[in-house]
Amino acid sequence: MKRVITYGTFDLLHYGHIELLRRAKALGDYLVVALSTDEFNWNCKQKKCYFPYEERRRMLEAIRYVDLVIPEESWEQKMTDVDQYQIDVFCIGDDWAGKFDFLKEKCEVVYLPRTPEISTTKIKQDLQK
Repeated sequence: MKRVITYGTFDLLHYGHIELLRRAKALGDYLVVALSTDEFNWNCKQKKCYFPYEERRRMLEAIRYVDLVIPEESWEQKMTDVDQYQIDVFCIGDDWAGKFDFLKEKCEVVYLPRTPEISTTKIKQDLQK
């Protein structure tokens, strides 16, 4: 079984997120999604989410491409997650290109193109107009 992992906040879930999850799942048989906790988002990313962690987790668990959702609580946990969940492929949006190449010693690293016309930031900006 080929295991894939991706990371994200997945706030204001939209079709760009779904497309990322679909493409991530296509890279293997089992998809693990590490979902940023509210504390991690606020303390390390200075992001305030619209939906709390538990609601974002439930939404992700309802998506057919997602097999397991785990909490992302620190930047450093990626190496441990790859080992703990026996990950074969790490994938993330290409806005992070090159940032996780250090994982190549443990697994394949894939940077997936973003869906250009949609983002949570764009949705928030449009709602403020």
